[in-house]
Amino acid sequence: MKRLRSAGALVGLMLAGCVSVPQPVTPPSAPLVPMAQLAGWASEDHVGALALVRQVCRDQPDPPSWCVAAIATSGLREAGAEAFLERRFRAAPIGGEGLLTAYFAPTYDARRAEDATFNAPVRPRPSDPAAAPDRATIESGPAPDALAWMRPEDLFFLQVQGSGTLKFPDGDRARAVFAGSNGRPFVAIAGPMAARGLIAARATASDVHDWLAAHRGPDADLVMRLDPRYVFFRLEPDDGREPRGSSGAVLVPGRSVAVDPTTHPAFELLWIDADAPTLPSARPRYQRLVAAMDSGAAIKGESRADLYLGRGATAGMEAGAVRHRLRFYRIVPLADAAP
Repeated sequence: MKRLRSAGALVGLMLAGCVSVPQPVTPPSAPLVPMAQLAGWASEDHVGALALVRQVCRDQPDPPSWCVAAIATSGLREAGAEAFLERRFRAAPIGGEGLLTAYFAPTYDARRAEDATFNAPVRPRPSDPAAAPDRATIESGPAPDALAWMRPEDLFFLQVQGSGTLKFPDGDRARAVFAGSNGRPFVAIAGPMAARGLIAARATASDVHDWLAAHRGPDADLVMRLDPRYVFFRLEPDDGREPRGSSGAVLVPGRSVAVDPTTHPAFELLWIDADAPTLPSARPRYQRLVAAMDSGAAIKGESRADLYLGRGATAGMEAGAVRHRLRFYRIVPLADAAP
């Protein structure tokens, strides 16, 4: 994703080197499934799902014709919302199993000036970011134009997420927004860390962060430099709202997903049916209507999704445990459905 998380899901990226993800292709004639037959449909919040549909319609610069009826449903309650969705839409399976991960908008402590702990500069986009070298070379250079200073492990995670909120001791807050990268490919560090016995094979993102914090200094620097990708930022006022995705729309916690834009257009409606988690403390399943509002450099393939869970530590704890088997569906509007 360009604006929120250029590097994709935090856990998905941290563990990307550990698991190969299938990248199935939907057959052109995939059969349409009634919404009521989707696993988890009965327990869905249909009012919330329909609210997402209306937002998708409002956010698009050129909404499709079926949006007229959807926007007019603001007064429907649960039964009415469920009936509307069942009448107006069908689901087209995306063949094969994929992977669901999750991400969030973090909040990190920061300082205006460097000190012994906050010694990692938040760097602005250079005049020629494409010519910037790898992480190690950038970090070894001076930072006279630093926007703020962070703990090194927090800055590393902010760069993986691509965006977040910085909190200063005086109570001021600013949003660090993705402004570009050095163009180097992302390399997940969890796989090499596990191979060296630094963390467990099924470690969460929190485990990775804890190790980096506990070994702050040369040891942690060497591990973080296994990833040559370096992200630059700009600071904006923090208005307290959710961040915007690569679609330009404000993300909806629990309802927006980052997808591969080569296989899913912006604002496409989708159904996720995810279970069989592989990380500790994970929710057993995620089944709900979502919309493609974001993208990520590591989110590749048709049956791959990264669920946005919101801002702050609580969202981060949940996102850090999401790594589920995914069955994915496109939600197809029926143009000739009864009014």
